[in-house]
Amino acid sequence: MTDTRLDSLIQQMRSGVIDRRTFFVRAAAMGLGASALMHLPVAVAQDASGDDVELIPENIGTEGASHSTDTSKGTINLYSSWPLSGASEQLGGDMVVSVQLAIEAWGGAAGGFAINYEGLDDGLAANNGSWDAAKEAENASMVVNDEDAVAYIGTYNSGAAEASIPITNAAGLAQIAPANTAVQLTKESPSNPEGYPEVLYEATGKRNYMRVCPADDFQGAAGAAYAYNELGCRKIYIIHDNQTYGKGIAEVVQQTFEALGGEVVGFEAFDPNAPEYQAFMTKVASQAPDIVYMGAIVNLNAPKLLQDLRDQLSADDCAFMGPDGLMNQAFVDGSGEASEGAYITFGGLPPLELKGAGAAWAKQMQDRVGHLPDAYSVYAFECAAVVLQAIDQVGEKDRAKVLDEMFQTHDFRGLVGTWSFTETGDPDTATMSLNQVRDGQIDFVTTIAPPEV
Repeated sequence: MTDTRLDSLIQQMRSGVIDRRTFFVRAAAMGLGASALMHLPVAVAQDASGDDVELIPENIGTEGASHSTDTSKGTINLYSSWPLSGASEQLGGDMVVSVQLAIEAWGGAAGGFAINYEGLDDGLAANNGSWDAAKEAENASMVVNDEDAVAYIGTYNSGAAEASIPITNAAGLAQIAPANTAVQLTKESPSNPEGYPEVLYEATGKRNYMRVCPADDFQGAAGAAYAYNELGCRKIYIIHDNQTYGKGIAEVVQQTFEALGGEVVGFEAFDPNAPEYQAFMTKVASQAPDIVYMGAIVNLNAPKLLQDLRDQLSADDCAFMGPDGLMNQAFVDGSGEASEGAYITFGGLPPLELKGAGAAWAKQMQDRVGHLPDAYSVYAFECAAVVLQAIDQVGEKDRAKVLDEMFQTHDFRGLVGTWSFTETGDPDTATMSLNQVRDGQIDFVTTIAPPEV
């Protein structure tokens, strides 16, 4: 059996497309002997489909937390907000389905209330689905004016969060994000714009925002360390989309790579509206970098940048790495062959690597959407579960009490791991993965971590 055929069979097994018995029957039919089967990864030797773990509140969240399916108290409206069109159609759509799955796991109810859900779009189809600040502000304003809303799940893009946090903060409405990673939203940092993060919360002086994913101070440092220590890169050229997220993580990579002893031969923003980047990439190539790092989201012409880079520098001559904003099939499909070999970091584990309740989630999501779910949709489920657990514990349509309960979330058994919120609203533990594009798919390589201080 070729490695490709075996890898495909392993992926089907891990994702629950086939069961353990079918895996071994097909492997034997393809000529893989019993002795070889014994040396397969442990994840294949066990049935990791998650069929033995129910996706119910008893297995998710803080152990022992109460849950009520009564709906006699009325209705609570739950909203999310992130891009749903263009390059974000799949990732945004998968996240909506994941929130729906969480609500169904809770039986459509929490704390005595029926739960209604609406997924809002803060992107513009005319701009390849990229988020729009005015649209995000409009969404947040609509939600805070709905007296039946007690929490807001959003956003996907860190820059969009800057538009909505002041609005939800003024209303005392809890906001929880599945994918915002910019450090300045919650933490002090020398690279933060002046006044951040407190300027976001000045309306009330009280934090109302939290996120379930690790921030870029962890992700950027881990990516830079892998490039320097494991790939042996010594010269890096860093490009970014000049947005809150892209520039922010690019700065972390720059600082970490230099601290490790590497040389940053370029740090430059690109124009996302440019038709091509041949002259730009000729400039990049002239510096002979060992690796190019792109801090960007897929919507802002990232695939075209990589294509034009590969016209100047092959993957053998120069490695490429990007952050979780590129951790989606739209980036791979848009880049075509140019994406082959690209490294992509992600604050968590891709669906095929999840175990227990996480594996059960991945299987149910794949059944619903017809493909492996976007990596960040796992955190959309996590956000919804935090909100639903808080409503269960409060048992009232009270924004202040729900906010306090959410911030007190502790020992939360999530789909990726167990964590608690810190005083800044960040998870106190983080799993970071390094992934690589192989044969048109994003494959997990290993877990990574920032350099030891």
